[in-house]
Amino acid sequence: MRNSEASFSKPIFQTEKAFTLLEVMIAVSIIAIALVALFGSQSRSLSLATEAHFNNVAPMLASIKLAELQSGIISLQDDEGNFTDDFSDYHWKIEVSDAPTESFEALKDLQDPLLQIILTVSWSTTKYTYTLTYYERSL
Repeated sequence: MRNSEASFSKPIFQTEKAFTLLEVMIAVSIIAIALVALFGSQSRSLSLATEAHFNNVAPMLASIKLAELQSGIISLQDDEGNFTDDFSDYHWKIEVSDAPTESFEALKDLQDPLLQIILTVSWSTTKYTYTLTYYERSL
């Protein structure tokens, strides 16, 4: 009976293993730091995906609008508007002006002066813009 009395007389904390408050706080801190890094990485990934989407779509839309200008579907003048259908949140703007020819002597003597066409495509839900500069002889 002496042995059984001895086993009951031992305190529980000596026989049971448990985590201390300090160990739990350190583990929670490590998890918090890891989650902050993970969420920051995820946020940056989404931002880069949005930028990559714009960098694919905007040049395509600009080339479509430039083809419309060259084919005469749109008149060669200052204008702006939105694209249709799937790209309704993209905005385009055309600015037409005489091309700067001061630095090129050969261009000053052209019978038909050059026009500078600046085509800007912007995505209304973001800060991204794409600008295309095109030169054409005025007729």
